[in-house]
Amino acid sequence: MTSEKIPHIPVLLNEVLRCFEAMPSEGVFIDCTLGYGGHSEAILKKFPGIRLIGIDQDPEAIDFATKRLAPFLDRFEAKKGRFSELLPQLLNLPVCGILADFGVSSLQLDEKRRGFSFLSENLDMRMDPEAGLSAYDVVNGWPQEELERIFREYAEERSWRKAARAVVEARSKKPIESGMELSEILGGVLPKRGRTNPATALFQAIRIAVNDELGEIERLLDSLEKNPPKGAVVGLITFHSLEDRLVKQRFKKWSTACICPAEAFRCTCGNDHAIGKPFSRKPIAATAEEIRQNPRSRSAKLRCFGFFDE
Repeated sequence: MTSEKIPHIPVLLNEVLRCFEAMPSEGVFIDCTLGYGGHSEAILKKFPGIRLIGIDQDPEAIDFATKRLAPFLDRFEAKKGRFSELLPQLLNLPVCGILADFGVSSLQLDEKRRGFSFLSENLDMRMDPEAGLSAYDVVNGWPQEELERIFREYAEERSWRKAARAVVEARSKKPIESGMELSEILGGVLPKRGRTNPATALFQAIRIAVNDELGEIERLLDSLEKNPPKGAVVGLITFHSLEDRLVKQRFKKWSTACICPAEAFRCTCGNDHAIGKPFSRKPIAATAEEIRQNPRSRSAKLRCFGFFDE
């Protein structure tokens, strides 16, 4: 990362801070997606009684965030790894808040050598540069049926079959080496959509597959369900309808007191299975002003849940 790059204001920052006003004033706060430290910096400033542990797969991000958060080193610790693996180990601490921002940072997207971009000269897309599977492996090695599946399920692209076929036909002649090359191949078979690159959703689908992003979210939710952090607040930011659906459904499950079958004549389960409640039925979205300043925030949705006793 170049020294000239200054991180932009993190997405939904004010909304995130309001979300955590309901958490205990002391305890351990876990930022599952530390990134470049924007959310963590604001949380450490606003809540002086908390200690914060930040998790990230990206060593570049950890290095940058650690320098950024140097004024708080007595209350801050960074851990490298997947949050799905580290969070279960941390839930035995006195946790007061948990944040996860499931989006890819603008710095990662804009850094061409990371291979996320349409303009990249390589195909990578790994959040952890040491991970085994890369976008190059998916694009050049996965069978057509698997490409069809991720384009259909993760991109929700109507032309999923045509797009997968185009990739397979192109790679049969020579390996697809770059984001630029892949964008051109997909752009040749997909309908134009205004000023947005027609391959946007398909690049996102490949990135989701490379990093197992939906699986990571499921495992985070499983950890919280298995060992609910009593009294804590959880804030989860999603950027994709599939991600938001996972969070919405799990929050609904956690706030349901009666788990008897719908056809049951009367409740026999004890009506005490709720482990907390969501702060609102609908997710919190970016304001028009934030979207003007940061167009990538337009798809961000924040859902907050409190593991509070009724």
